[in-house]
Amino acid sequence: MRIHLQNPADDKLFRFSQPMWDAAVARAPDIGAGHRVSIGETAEDFAAGMAQAEALISDTDTIRALFPVSAPHLQLISVTSAGLDGLAPFGWLPPGVSLLNNSGTHADKAGEFALMAVLMLANRIPEFVTDQRQGLWRKRWGSVLRGRRVTVVGLGSLGGAAAKRFSQFAMHVTGVRTRAEPHPHCAEVVATGDLDRVLATTEFLLLACPLTPATRNLIDRRRLGLLPPGSGLINIGRGALLDQDALCDALEAGALGAAMLDVFVPEPVPPGHRLWTTPNLIMSPHISADDPNTYNADSLDIFLENLRARRDGRKMPNFFDAQRGY
Repeated sequence: MRIHLQNPADDKLFRFSQPMWDAAVARAPDIGAGHRVSIGETAEDFAAGMAQAEALISDTDTIRALFPVSAPHLQLISVTSAGLDGLAPFGWLPPGVSLLNNSGTHADKAGEFALMAVLMLANRIPEFVTDQRQGLWRKRWGSVLRGRRVTVVGLGSLGGAAAKRFSQFAMHVTGVRTRAEPHPHCAEVVATGDLDRVLATTEFLLLACPLTPATRNLIDRRRLGLLPPGSGLINIGRGALLDQDALCDALEAGALGAAMLDVFVPEPVPPGHRLWTTPNLIMSPHISADDPNTYNADSLDIFLENLRARRDGRKMPNFFDAQRGY
């Protein structure tokens, strides 16, 4: 197969190289050997590579910028992001071309980040940060995680990894997903339609689901009001899952204890936005699930695993259904 890897124009940390590809082939020689690979840096490289490519590996921004393109042999596009909402609508996708996401690359990092965030909320770190900004010495007591109730919305690679970490700390983990199917790291799993019921007993709420028409503004002002006083919220999914203004209002009023957000609308958050000064809120700039030391290697392993499934007549595990949005 002819495979073209197109590097991002402005991100040196996440660029593919020939040694990276060679190492991936060495890890999976049964499916990785024998391909003809090109690596592009410029728009001219991209056009030249796509003239022959049967598969493309690239990032969301590059695909958004460089499609449509003449690609007469293209069969497969592997995007190095888990959520592909940034590529919607999908009219740019050539007919008959399969689209893959990168779900799985982010799991370990996201699980550890989510655990860190819950530990920070349980120990009231956002409140200490707010006090520090005001020059206040105020003792606040945290607690251990054992027995505390956390609700994880979305049990894909991000939420599933987080649920695993929470269960290791003996938390009571409730999962929320489209269908109430059991999960090995959740004490219970409910369908999205039962979300209101579980919010009333949730101490920590983690948003880790993809952004689709069904999940946009999932946690709105009404649902924020269902959370118990003093509860905490973490968002590592997408900014538009949450009503940010309603969250800021709840934090300013003391209705919620604290929050940690890694994703926003818009990104980057503009200067002067109220998020910057909302009390008991810690922000990180969309970095919760990415590790430059492992990202590209994991991405190539996932791509080759999908090629293996395709070769063997199985459904590709990262196949992205543009109609469903995940």
